[in-house]
Amino acid sequence: MNMMTALSAFDAGTAAPGTARRVLVVDLDNTLVRTDLLHESVWRALAMAPANGIAALSRMPRGRADLKAQLAAAGRIDAATLPYDTDVLEMVRAARAQGRLTVLCTAADTRIAQSVAAHLGLFDEVYGSDGVTNLKGRAKADFLTARFGEGGFDYIGDSAADLPVWRRAHAAITVGLRPSLRRRVTSIGGEVSHIARPGKGFAPYLKAMRPHQWLKNILVFLPVLAAHDFAPATWLAAIAAFCAFNMVASSVYLTNDLLDLEADRAHPRKRLRPFASGEAAVLHGSLLAAGLLALGACLALLVGRAEFIAVLAGYYLLTTAYSMALKRNLIIDISTLAGLYTMRVVAGSAATGIPLSQWLIGFALFFFFALAAVKRQAELVDGLATGRDKAAGRAYETADLPIVTMMAIAAGYAAVLQFALYLNSDDVLRLYQSPKFLWGVGPILLFWISRMVMQAHRGQMHDDPIIFAVRDRVSLLCGLAVVGLGLAAALL
Repeated sequence: MNMMTALSAFDAGTAAPGTARRVLVVDLDNTLVRTDLLHESVWRALAMAPANGIAALSRMPRGRADLKAQLAAAGRIDAATLPYDTDVLEMVRAARAQGRLTVLCTAADTRIAQSVAAHLGLFDEVYGSDGVTNLKGRAKADFLTARFGEGGFDYIGDSAADLPVWRRAHAAITVGLRPSLRRRVTSIGGEVSHIARPGKGFAPYLKAMRPHQWLKNILVFLPVLAAHDFAPATWLAAIAAFCAFNMVASSVYLTNDLLDLEADRAHPRKRLRPFASGEAAVLHGSLLAAGLLALGACLALLVGRAEFIAVLAGYYLLTTAYSMALKRNLIIDISTLAGLYTMRVVAGSAATGIPLSQWLIGFALFFFFALAAVKRQAELVDGLATGRDKAAGRAYETADLPIVTMMAIAAGYAAVLQFALYLNSDDVLRLYQSPKFLWGVGPILLFWISRMVMQAHRGQMHDDPIIFAVRDRVSLLCGLAVVGLGLAAALL
Protein backbone atom coordinates (compact mmCIF):
# COMPACT_ATOMS: atom_id res chain seq x y z
CA MET A 1 0.00 0.00 0.00
CA ASN A 2 2.76 2.43 -0.89
CA MET A 3 0.22 4.64 -2.69
CA MET A 4 -1.62 5.53 0.52
CA THR A 5 -0.77 6.02 4.16
CA ALA A 6 -2.87 4.62 7.01
CA LEU A 7 -3.01 6.12 10.48
CA SER A 8 -3.84 2.70 11.95
CA ALA A 9 -4.20 -0.83 10.66
CA PHE A 10 -7.54 -2.46 9.89
CA ASP A 11 -8.31 -6.01 8.83
CA ALA A 12 -10.66 -5.83 5.84
CA GLY A 13 -11.83 -9.34 6.57
CA THR A 14 -13.53 -8.16 9.79
CA ALA A 15 -15.83 -5.75 7.95
CA ALA A 16 -19.46 -6.80 8.27
CA PRO A 17 -22.62 -5.47 6.65
CA GLY A 18 -24.04 -4.39 10.04
CA THR A 19 -23.95 -0.65 10.62
CA ALA A 20 -21.96 -0.96 13.84
CA ARG A 21 -19.11 -2.71 12.00
CA ARG A 22 -19.45 -1.01 8.62
CA VAL A 23 -16.73 1.48 7.76
CA LEU A 24 -17.63 5.17 7.25
CA VAL A 25 -15.51 6.68 4.46
CA VAL A 26 -15.47 10.46 4.03
CA ASP A 27 -14.27 12.53 1.09
CA LEU A 28 -12.35 15.75 1.81
CA ASP A 29 -12.79 18.37 -0.94
CA ASN A 30 -16.20 20.08 -0.82
CA THR A 31 -17.39 17.41 1.61
CA LEU A 32 -15.56 17.45 4.92
CA VAL A 33 -14.36 20.96 4.04
CA ARG A 34 -16.38 23.53 2.12
CA THR A 35 -13.66 24.17 -0.44
CA ASP A 36 -11.47 22.45 -3.05
CA LEU A 37 -7.95 22.03 -1.71
CA LEU A 38 -6.36 21.63 -5.15
CA HIS A 39 -7.52 25.10 -6.13
CA GLU A 40 -6.55 26.45 -2.71
CA SER A 41 -3.11 24.88 -3.07
CA VAL A 42 -2.53 26.81 -6.30
CA TRP A 43 -3.22 30.14 -4.64
CA ARG A 44 -1.39 29.19 -1.45
CA ALA A 45 1.73 28.28 -3.44
CA LEU A 46 1.54 31.55 -5.39
CA ALA A 47 1.12 33.51 -2.15
CA MET A 48 4.03 31.85 -0.31
CA ALA A 49 6.53 31.78 -3.17
CA PRO A 50 5.28 32.83 -6.63
CA ALA A 51 8.25 31.24 -8.41
CA ASN A 52 7.65 27.89 -6.71
CA GLY A 53 3.93 28.11 -7.44
CA ILE A 54 4.55 28.74 -11.14
CA ALA A 55 7.10 25.91 -11.22
CA ALA A 56 4.54 23.57 -9.66
CA LEU A 57 1.90 24.55 -12.22
CA SER A 58 4.37 23.79 -15.01
CA ARG A 59 4.18 20.13 -13.91
CA MET A 60 0.53 19.94 -14.97
CA PRO A 61 1.28 17.85 -18.10
CA ARG A 62 2.64 15.10 -15.83
CA GLY A 63 -0.81 14.47 -14.39
CA ARG A 64 -3.00 15.63 -11.55
CA ALA A 65 -1.38 13.46 -8.90
CA ASP A 66 2.07 14.91 -9.61
CA LEU A 67 0.62 18.44 -9.76
CA LYS A 68 -1.04 18.00 -6.37
CA ALA A 69 2.17 16.71 -4.84
CA GLN A 70 4.19 19.65 -6.15
CA LEU A 71 1.60 22.19 -5.00
CA ALA A 72 1.38 20.60 -1.56
CA ALA A 73 5.14 20.94 -1.25
CA ALA A 74 5.14 24.55 -2.53
CA GLY A 75 2.30 25.86 -0.37
CA ARG A 76 1.42 24.42 3.04
CA ILE A 77 -2.29 24.33 3.89
CA ASP A 78 -3.12 25.06 7.53
CA ALA A 79 -5.70 22.43 8.48
CA ALA A 80 -6.69 24.35 11.61
CA THR A 81 -8.17 27.25 9.61
CA LEU A 82 -10.11 25.32 6.94
CA PRO A 83 -13.91 25.80 6.70
CA TYR A 84 -15.23 22.44 7.89
CA ASP A 85 -18.79 21.27 7.29
CA THR A 86 -20.35 20.90 10.72
CA ASP A 87 -22.99 18.40 9.52
CA VAL A 88 -20.33 16.06 8.14
CA LEU A 89 -18.23 16.42 11.27
CA GLU A 90 -21.20 15.48 13.43
CA MET A 91 -21.82 12.41 11.29
CA VAL A 92 -18.21 11.30 11.72
CA ARG A 93 -18.36 11.87 15.48
CA ALA A 94 -21.59 9.87 15.69
CA ALA A 95 -20.00 6.98 13.78
CA ARG A 96 -17.05 6.92 16.17
CA ALA A 97 -19.43 6.94 19.12
CA GLN A 98 -21.00 3.79 17.64
CA GLY A 99 -17.58 2.15 17.51
CA ARG A 100 -17.34 2.29 13.71
CA LEU A 101 -14.08 2.67 11.84
CA THR A 102 -13.82 6.10 10.21
CA VAL A 103 -11.68 6.68 7.14
CA LEU A 104 -10.67 9.84 5.28
CA CYS A 105 -10.16 8.97 1.61
CA THR A 106 -9.51 11.83 -0.80
CA ALA A 107 -8.04 12.77 -4.15
CA ALA A 108 -6.15 15.56 -2.38
CA ASP A 109 -2.46 14.98 -1.77
CA THR A 110 -1.79 12.60 1.10
CA ARG A 111 0.18 15.24 3.03
CA ILE A 112 -2.85 17.52 3.11
CA ALA A 113 -5.12 14.62 4.06
CA GLN A 114 -2.80 13.62 6.91
CA SER A 115 -2.65 17.16 8.28
CA VAL A 116 -6.47 17.40 8.28
CA ALA A 117 -6.82 14.02 10.00
CA ALA A 118 -4.18 14.92 12.58
CA HIS A 119 -5.92 18.21 13.34
CA LEU A 120 -9.39 16.69 13.74
CA GLY A 121 -8.41 13.46 15.48
CA LEU A 122 -11.55 11.77 14.11
CA PHE A 123 -10.16 9.27 11.60
CA ASP A 124 -8.65 5.83 12.09
CA GLU A 125 -7.18 5.72 8.60
CA VAL A 126 -6.37 8.31 5.97
CA TYR A 127 -5.59 7.87 2.28
CA GLY A 128 -4.77 10.37 -0.45
CA SER A 129 -3.07 10.82 -3.82
CA ASP A 130 0.63 10.05 -3.63
CA GLY A 131 2.10 11.90 -6.62
CA VAL A 132 1.63 8.92 -8.95
CA THR A 133 -1.99 7.79 -8.57
CA ASN A 134 -4.85 10.28 -8.38
CA LEU A 135 -7.19 8.68 -5.84
CA LYS A 136 -10.44 9.77 -7.47
CA GLY A 137 -13.46 8.23 -9.16
CA ARG A 138 -12.93 4.65 -10.30
CA ALA A 139 -9.45 4.49 -8.73
CA LYS A 140 -10.94 5.37 -5.35
CA ALA A 141 -13.81 2.91 -5.81
CA ASP A 142 -11.41 0.06 -6.65
CA PHE A 143 -9.15 0.88 -3.73
CA LEU A 144 -11.95 1.06 -1.16
CA THR A 145 -13.52 -2.16 -2.43
CA ALA A 146 -10.19 -3.97 -2.22
CA ARG A 147 -9.62 -2.57 1.26
CA PHE A 148 -13.06 -3.03 2.83
CA GLY A 149 -14.98 -5.31 0.48
CA GLU A 150 -17.91 -4.77 -1.83
CA GLY A 151 -20.60 -2.95 0.16
CA GLY A 152 -18.40 -2.96 3.23
CA PHE A 153 -18.43 0.78 3.67
CA ASP A 154 -20.68 3.84 3.60
CA TYR A 155 -19.37 6.76 1.60
CA ILE A 156 -19.89 10.52 1.99
CA GLY A 157 -19.12 12.47 -1.18
CA ASP A 158 -20.13 15.55 -3.14
CA SER A 159 -19.77 15.23 -6.91
CA ALA A 160 -20.33 13.16 -10.06
CA ALA A 161 -16.76 11.87 -9.67
CA ASP A 162 -18.00 9.94 -6.62
CA LEU A 163 -20.63 7.95 -8.57
CA PRO A 164 -18.30 4.91 -9.07
CA VAL A 165 -17.64 4.89 -5.31
CA TRP A 166 -21.33 5.11 -4.39
CA ARG A 167 -22.05 2.16 -6.70
CA ARG A 168 -19.64 -0.02 -4.67
CA ALA A 169 -20.71 1.29 -1.26
CA HIS A 170 -23.44 -0.05 1.01
CA ALA A 171 -24.89 3.42 1.65
CA ALA A 172 -24.47 6.67 -0.30
CA ILE A 173 -24.44 9.95 1.58
CA THR A 174 -24.32 13.05 -0.59
CA VAL A 175 -23.32 16.60 0.36
CA GLY A 176 -24.68 19.63 -1.48
CA LEU A 177 -25.61 17.85 -4.72
CA ARG A 178 -27.82 19.51 -7.30
CA PRO A 179 -31.21 17.76 -7.85
CA SER A 180 -30.27 16.07 -11.15
CA LEU A 181 -27.21 14.43 -9.61
CA ARG A 182 -29.20 13.42 -6.53
CA ARG A 183 -31.56 11.49 -8.81
CA ARG A 184 -28.64 9.67 -10.43
CA VAL A 185 -27.35 8.62 -7.01
CA THR A 186 -30.83 7.46 -5.95
CA SER A 187 -31.15 5.38 -9.14
CA ILE A 188 -28.12 3.32 -8.08
CA GLY A 189 -30.24 1.68 -5.39
CA GLY A 190 -29.41 0.88 -1.80
CA GLU A 191 -29.44 3.28 1.11
CA VAL A 192 -29.21 6.95 0.11
CA SER A 193 -29.30 10.09 2.27
CA HIS A 194 -28.55 13.71 1.49
CA ILE A 195 -26.95 16.61 3.34
CA ALA A 196 -28.25 19.81 1.78
CA ARG A 197 -26.29 23.03 1.43
CA PRO A 198 -28.51 26.02 0.68
CA GLY A 199 -27.50 27.60 -2.60
CA LYS A 200 -26.66 31.30 -2.51
CA GLY A 201 -26.23 31.90 -6.23
CA PHE A 202 -24.12 34.86 -7.27
CA ALA A 203 -24.53 36.76 -3.99
CA PRO A 204 -21.25 35.57 -2.37
CA TYR A 205 -19.29 36.44 -5.51
CA LEU A 206 -20.85 39.90 -5.69
CA LYS A 207 -19.92 40.39 -2.05
CA ALA A 208 -16.34 39.29 -2.81
CA MET A 209 -16.20 41.84 -5.66
CA ARG A 210 -16.76 44.53 -2.99
CA PRO A 211 -18.94 46.94 -5.00
CA HIS A 212 -19.01 49.24 -1.95
CA GLN A 213 -15.27 49.75 -2.50
CA TRP A 214 -16.03 51.32 -5.87
CA LEU A 215 -16.63 54.50 -3.89
CA LYS A 216 -12.85 54.91 -3.85
CA ASN A 217 -12.83 55.10 -7.63
CA ILE A 218 -14.86 58.32 -7.50
CA LEU A 219 -11.40 59.85 -7.11
CA VAL A 220 -11.04 59.65 -10.92
CA PHE A 221 -13.53 62.55 -11.09
CA LEU A 222 -11.38 64.76 -8.84
CA PRO A 223 -9.30 66.35 -11.67
CA VAL A 224 -12.53 67.19 -13.54
CA LEU A 225 -14.08 68.80 -10.47
CA ALA A 226 -10.88 70.60 -9.50
CA ALA A 227 -10.59 72.07 -13.00
CA HIS A 228 -14.31 72.98 -13.13
CA ASP A 229 -14.55 71.25 -16.52
CA PHE A 230 -18.16 70.21 -17.15
CA ALA A 231 -17.98 69.44 -20.88
CA PRO A 232 -20.02 66.29 -21.80
CA ALA A 233 -17.06 64.64 -23.58
CA THR A 234 -14.90 65.13 -20.50
CA TRP A 235 -17.50 63.53 -18.24
CA LEU A 236 -18.08 60.61 -20.60
CA ALA A 237 -14.35 59.86 -20.54
CA ALA A 238 -14.30 60.14 -16.75
CA ILE A 239 -17.31 57.79 -16.41
CA ALA A 240 -15.67 55.20 -18.68
CA ALA A 241 -12.50 55.46 -16.61
CA PHE A 242 -14.55 55.04 -13.42
CA CYS A 243 -16.19 51.86 -14.76
CA ALA A 244 -12.85 50.45 -15.95
CA PHE A 245 -11.35 51.01 -12.51
CA ASN A 246 -14.35 49.30 -10.90
CA MET A 247 -13.85 46.15 -12.96
CA VAL A 248 -10.08 46.02 -12.46
CA ALA A 249 -10.38 46.83 -8.75
CA SER A 250 -12.91 44.02 -8.23
CA SER A 251 -10.62 41.63 -10.08
CA VAL A 252 -7.85 42.63 -7.71
CA TYR A 253 -10.08 42.22 -4.64
CA LEU A 254 -10.92 38.69 -5.75
CA THR A 255 -7.26 37.89 -6.37
CA ASN A 256 -6.31 39.37 -3.01
CA ASP A 257 -8.90 37.24 -1.19
CA LEU A 258 -7.69 34.10 -2.95
CA LEU A 259 -4.08 34.83 -2.05
CA ASP A 260 -5.04 35.72 1.52
CA LEU A 261 -7.23 32.73 2.37
CA GLU A 262 -5.17 31.53 5.32
CA ALA A 263 -4.60 35.00 6.79
CA ASP A 264 -8.28 35.88 6.39
CA ARG A 265 -9.34 32.73 8.22
CA ALA A 266 -7.15 33.75 11.15
CA HIS A 267 -8.84 37.16 11.31
CA PRO A 268 -11.93 37.60 13.55
CA ARG A 269 -13.96 39.34 10.80
CA LYS A 270 -12.26 38.50 7.52
CA ARG A 271 -12.83 34.78 8.17
CA LEU A 272 -16.45 35.45 7.13
CA ARG A 273 -15.43 36.55 3.64
CA PRO A 274 -16.99 34.35 0.91
CA PHE A 275 -13.86 32.41 -0.10
CA ALA A 276 -12.44 32.10 3.40
CA SER A 277 -15.75 30.77 4.75
CA GLY A 278 -16.35 28.40 1.83
CA GLU A 279 -19.49 30.22 0.62
CA ALA A 280 -17.87 30.86 -2.76
CA ALA A 281 -15.83 28.38 -4.82
CA VAL A 282 -12.16 29.19 -5.35
CA LEU A 283 -12.28 28.04 -8.99
CA HIS A 284 -15.26 30.24 -9.82
CA GLY A 285 -13.58 33.18 -8.11
CA SER A 286 -10.45 32.64 -10.20
CA LEU A 287 -12.46 32.67 -13.43
CA LEU A 288 -14.44 35.72 -12.32
CA ALA A 289 -11.24 37.63 -11.52
CA ALA A 290 -9.92 36.94 -15.04
CA GLY A 291 -13.22 37.96 -16.64
CA LEU A 292 -13.44 41.25 -14.75
CA LEU A 293 -9.87 42.10 -15.69
CA ALA A 294 -10.67 41.50 -19.36
CA LEU A 295 -13.80 43.68 -19.11
CA GLY A 296 -11.80 46.46 -17.47
CA ALA A 297 -9.24 46.29 -20.28
CA CYS A 298 -12.01 46.62 -22.89
CA LEU A 299 -13.41 49.70 -21.14
CA ALA A 300 -9.93 51.22 -21.02
CA LEU A 301 -9.64 50.78 -24.78
CA LEU A 302 -12.95 52.62 -25.17
CA VAL A 303 -11.48 55.61 -23.34
CA GLY A 304 -8.96 55.69 -26.17
CA ARG A 305 -6.03 57.34 -24.36
CA ALA A 306 -2.71 55.53 -24.10
CA GLU A 307 -1.88 57.40 -20.90
CA PHE A 308 -4.98 56.06 -19.17
CA ILE A 309 -4.31 52.49 -20.33
CA ALA A 310 -0.78 52.80 -18.95
CA VAL A 311 -2.02 54.10 -15.58
CA LEU A 312 -4.65 51.35 -15.33
CA ALA A 313 -2.08 48.68 -16.18
CA GLY A 314 0.29 50.15 -13.61
CA TYR A 315 -2.50 50.15 -11.02
CA TYR A 316 -3.21 46.47 -11.68
CA LEU A 317 0.45 45.47 -11.51
CA LEU A 318 1.03 47.47 -8.33
CA THR A 319 -2.08 46.07 -6.62
CA THR A 320 -1.07 42.54 -7.61
CA ALA A 321 2.42 43.12 -6.23
CA TYR A 322 0.83 44.52 -3.08
CA SER A 323 -1.37 41.44 -2.68
CA MET A 324 1.49 39.00 -3.25
CA ALA A 325 4.34 40.67 -1.39
CA LEU A 326 4.32 44.41 -0.65
CA LYS A 327 1.60 44.30 2.01
CA ARG A 328 3.88 42.17 4.18
CA ASN A 329 6.65 44.81 4.20
CA LEU A 330 6.94 47.45 6.89
CA ILE A 331 6.08 51.03 5.75
CA ILE A 332 6.20 49.94 2.10
CA ASP A 333 2.65 48.66 2.44
CA ILE A 334 1.33 52.02 3.68
CA SER A 335 3.24 53.90 0.97
CA THR A 336 1.84 51.53 -1.66
CA LEU A 337 -1.74 52.04 -0.45
CA ALA A 338 -1.24 55.81 -0.60
CA GLY A 339 0.16 55.44 -4.11
CA LEU A 340 -2.81 53.36 -5.24
CA TYR A 341 -5.28 55.97 -4.01
CA THR A 342 -3.29 58.69 -5.78
CA MET A 343 -3.15 56.66 -9.00
CA ARG A 344 -6.94 56.95 -9.24
CA VAL A 345 -6.55 60.74 -9.34
CA VAL A 346 -3.80 60.42 -11.94
CA ALA A 347 -6.05 58.12 -13.97
CA GLY A 348 -8.80 60.76 -14.03
CA SER A 349 -6.30 63.22 -15.45
CA ALA A 350 -5.03 60.71 -18.03
CA ALA A 351 -8.54 59.75 -19.17
CA THR A 352 -9.76 63.35 -19.64
CA GLY A 353 -6.55 65.07 -20.68
CA ILE A 354 -6.83 67.58 -17.81
CA PRO A 355 -3.34 68.46 -16.51
CA LEU A 356 -2.74 67.62 -12.85
CA SER A 357 -2.01 70.43 -10.45
CA GLN A 358 1.09 69.99 -8.28
CA TRP A 359 -1.06 71.07 -5.35
CA LEU A 360 -3.57 68.31 -5.95
CA ILE A 361 -0.89 65.63 -6.24
CA GLY A 362 0.86 66.83 -3.09
CA PHE A 363 -2.38 66.94 -1.11
CA ALA A 364 -3.41 63.48 -2.36
CA LEU A 365 -0.11 61.84 -1.36
CA PHE A 366 -0.19 63.19 2.21
CA PHE A 367 -3.92 62.69 2.67
CA PHE A 368 -3.98 59.09 1.43
CA PHE A 369 -0.83 58.18 3.33
CA ALA A 370 -2.71 59.29 6.45
CA LEU A 371 -5.71 57.11 5.59
CA ALA A 372 -3.48 54.10 4.87
CA ALA A 373 -1.78 54.57 8.23
CA VAL A 374 -5.19 54.78 9.93
CA LYS A 375 -6.11 51.48 8.29
CA ARG A 376 -3.04 49.81 9.80
CA GLN A 377 -3.67 51.55 13.12
CA ALA A 378 -7.17 50.05 13.26
CA GLU A 379 -5.78 46.57 12.55
CA LEU A 380 -3.20 46.89 15.32
CA VAL A 381 -5.79 48.12 17.81
CA ASP A 382 -7.94 45.12 16.88
CA GLY A 383 -4.96 42.80 17.39
CA LEU A 384 -4.25 44.34 20.77
CA ALA A 385 -7.86 43.83 21.84
CA THR A 386 -7.84 40.18 20.80
CA GLY A 387 -4.48 39.38 22.38
CA ARG A 388 -2.47 39.01 19.17
CA ASP A 389 1.12 40.25 19.03
CA LYS A 390 1.07 40.88 15.28
CA ALA A 391 -1.45 41.92 12.65
CA ALA A 392 -2.36 38.84 10.60
CA GLY A 393 -0.41 38.78 7.33
CA ARG A 394 1.35 42.08 8.07
CA ALA A 395 4.82 43.08 9.29
CA TYR A 396 3.58 45.19 12.21
CA GLU A 397 3.58 44.29 15.87
CA THR A 398 1.15 45.73 18.38
CA ALA A 399 4.10 47.55 19.98
CA ASP A 400 4.32 49.60 16.74
CA LEU A 401 0.90 51.14 17.37
CA PRO A 402 2.13 54.54 18.74
CA ILE A 403 4.44 55.06 15.76
CA VAL A 404 1.79 54.14 13.20
CA THR A 405 -0.64 56.51 14.94
CA MET A 406 1.89 59.36 14.77
CA MET A 407 2.43 58.63 11.07
CA ALA A 408 -1.30 58.99 10.44
CA ILE A 409 -1.54 62.28 12.35
CA ALA A 410 1.58 63.80 10.80
CA ALA A 411 0.61 62.91 7.22
CA GLY A 412 -2.96 64.14 7.75
CA TYR A 413 -1.86 67.49 9.12
CA ALA A 414 0.69 67.84 6.31
CA ALA A 415 -2.16 67.37 3.82
CA VAL A 416 -4.06 70.23 5.47
CA LEU A 417 -0.93 72.41 5.28
CA GLN A 418 -0.61 71.58 1.57
CA PHE A 419 -4.23 72.63 1.08
CA ALA A 420 -3.59 75.92 2.91
CA LEU A 421 -0.62 76.68 0.63
CA TYR A 422 -2.81 75.91 -2.39
CA LEU A 423 -5.26 78.61 -1.29
CA ASN A 424 -2.59 81.23 -1.95
CA SER A 425 -1.90 80.03 -5.51
CA ASP A 426 -2.93 81.69 -8.78
CA ASP A 427 -5.09 78.63 -9.62
CA VAL A 428 -7.48 79.45 -6.79
CA LEU A 429 -7.89 83.07 -7.89
CA ARG A 430 -8.60 81.90 -11.43
CA LEU A 431 -11.13 79.18 -10.55
CA TYR A 432 -13.08 80.67 -7.63
CA GLN A 433 -15.17 83.82 -7.29
CA SER A 434 -14.76 84.05 -3.49
CA PRO A 435 -11.70 81.99 -2.39
CA LYS A 436 -12.10 83.17 1.22
CA PHE A 437 -14.79 80.51 1.77
CA LEU A 438 -12.22 77.78 1.13
CA TRP A 439 -10.38 78.73 4.30
CA GLY A 440 -13.20 77.05 6.19
CA VAL A 441 -12.22 73.70 4.66
CA GLY A 442 -8.92 73.50 6.57
CA PRO A 443 -10.41 73.38 10.09
CA ILE A 444 -12.97 70.79 8.94
CA LEU A 445 -10.19 68.58 7.58
CA LEU A 446 -8.17 68.96 10.79
CA PHE A 447 -11.19 67.93 12.83
CA TRP A 448 -12.07 64.99 10.55
CA ILE A 449 -8.54 63.57 10.39
CA SER A 450 -8.11 63.89 14.16
CA ARG A 451 -11.45 62.21 14.75
CA MET A 452 -10.62 59.32 12.36
CA VAL A 453 -7.41 58.67 14.29
CA MET A 454 -9.33 58.74 17.57
CA GLN A 455 -11.99 56.36 16.24
CA ALA A 456 -9.28 53.90 15.20
CA HIS A 457 -7.49 54.37 18.53
CA ARG A 458 -10.68 53.44 20.42
CA GLY A 459 -11.26 50.33 18.31
CA GLN A 460 -14.38 51.75 16.67
CA MET A 461 -13.18 51.47 13.07
CA HIS A 462 -13.82 48.01 11.65
CA ASP A 463 -13.44 48.71 7.96
CA ASP A 464 -11.44 50.65 5.40
CA PRO A 465 -11.35 54.34 6.47
CA ILE A 466 -13.11 55.56 3.33
CA ILE A 467 -15.89 52.98 3.68
CA PHE A 468 -16.15 53.85 7.37
CA ALA A 469 -16.47 57.54 6.48
CA VAL A 470 -19.31 56.87 4.04
CA ARG A 471 -21.27 55.12 6.82
CA ASP A 472 -20.34 57.61 9.56
CA ARG A 473 -22.83 60.45 10.13
CA VAL A 474 -20.21 62.92 11.40
CA SER A 475 -17.98 62.24 8.38
CA LEU A 476 -20.90 62.76 6.03
CA LEU A 477 -21.71 66.08 7.70
CA CYS A 478 -18.07 67.15 7.31
CA GLY A 479 -18.21 66.19 3.64
CA LEU A 480 -21.38 68.19 3.09
CA ALA A 481 -19.79 71.21 4.80
CA VAL A 482 -16.73 70.97 2.52
CA VAL A 483 -18.95 70.73 -0.59
CA GLY A 484 -21.01 73.69 0.59
CA LEU A 485 -17.93 75.83 1.12
CA GLY A 486 -16.60 74.82 -2.30
CA LEU A 487 -19.87 75.82 -4.00
CA ALA A 488 -19.94 79.11 -2.10
CA ALA A 489 -16.37 79.88 -3.16
CA ALA A 490 -17.12 79.07 -6.80
CA LEU A 491 -20.53 80.70 -7.21
CA LEU A 492 -20.96 83.58 -4.75
